[in-house]
Amino acid sequence: MTSPAFKDEYDCIVIGAGPGGSATAAMVAQAGYQTLLIEREKLPRFHVGESLMPEAFWCFERLGILDKMRESDFIRKKSVQFVSHSGRESNPFFFEKHDPRENSTTWQVERAEFDKLLYDNAAEHGADCRDETRVLDVLFDGDQAIGVTLQTSDGNRLSIAGKVVVDATGLSALLANKMNLKQDDPDLRKIAIWSYFENAERETGPHGGATIILHTEKKDSWFWFIPLRNNITSIGVVGDREYMLAGRGKPEEIFAEELRLCSALQGRLGQATATEKYRVAREFSYTTSQQSGPGWVLVGDAFGFIDPIYSSGVYFALKSGLLASDAIVAGLQADDISGEQLGNWIAGYGDGTQWIRKLVAAYYVNPFSFGQFLKMHPQYTGDLTDLLIGRIFHEGAGRIFDDLDPAIKKAIASENE
Repeated sequence: MTSPAFKDEYDCIVIGAGPGGSATAAMVAQAGYQTLLIEREKLPRFHVGESLMPEAFWCFERLGILDKMRESDFIRKKSVQFVSHSGRESNPFFFEKHDPRENSTTWQVERAEFDKLLYDNAAEHGADCRDETRVLDVLFDGDQAIGVTLQTSDGNRLSIAGKVVVDATGLSALLANKMNLKQDDPDLRKIAIWSYFENAERETGPHGGATIILHTEKKDSWFWFIPLRNNITSIGVVGDREYMLAGRGKPEEIFAEELRLCSALQGRLGQATATEKYRVAREFSYTTSQQSGPGWVLVGDAFGFIDPIYSSGVYFALKSGLLASDAIVAGLQADDISGEQLGNWIAGYGDGTQWIRKLVAAYYVNPFSFGQFLKMHPQYTGDLTDLLIGRIFHEGAGRIFDDLDPAIKKAIASENE
């Protein structure tokens, strides 16, 4: 079946059909604007990043897919747990103890199917969705984005005009790289090695779908443990790039070496076997120096990438996509597609996401212990849970850092004495 022809011009062109791109396209199209959503790969396609934050619930509600998520057989995630370098397991953080509403249960998703659900939802909302289509360049007239040059699956090249161009290309960061906007965080230059495992040992009961984060003996690396359907578990190890790769062997050999330093995970993998090849990805955290301009805006990982330890990536992609869509719709209605209008949500978004960045930085301070901190400051247990579920876009979200920052400095000072 031949695909319908592209229009000569769209109100909004979204590049990348991950969660951020599909969310943006769905809402702009729903508002009645001609929207083109472009994905370079054929969907469904593999992607890592399976664990969701509970606050994604509200994004699903607005996108109109909450019932589909409820009806899905994705594993329910009700808690998270942390295991120290000594093997000591924290009490699980059950989200419903903090908030008994339905939104405290979220999901562990296979991204191929999950992203396809979001892509199809954008199409149902009226977006023109095209996979196997590569954007070769974003076109500018001066500093104004005016469209894209793309290549279809059959090799045809064409230029499409667009009033607004959204970069949702994830870590490829098409516009950020083109415009030299990326700023890597030198303290978070990480590498991840992961695979899928069958028959990994899980907890029974409500904690069975939990994400578990496990430190290795010297805290040089950490593992994620994310239960998926069909008795498959996503397991990966993250560490500094130099530590993980310098003078070491193949990915599966490095994974095995790190596993020997994590007795708590060894016990969970006693009867498990890898079902996929071992994959390697850079997990370099970065920000961008500018996130919007005349006729263009960044969302999701193209906006900035935060270390995956707290599973914030999909939620931040959805949240930024929805915020950007509101700004785009309002801008198109007012005939104002300036950088200021398209980015009018960015300051508030940054105010919230900074707390996750700070929490990530705290986790990587070797002499610091969250468990010890909460013993001394139990009044912050609820605040920490708020951060873990993604409830960060409100005044007072960072209150815990009033005492957390001094505690970290004290731990570092003691280590250096």
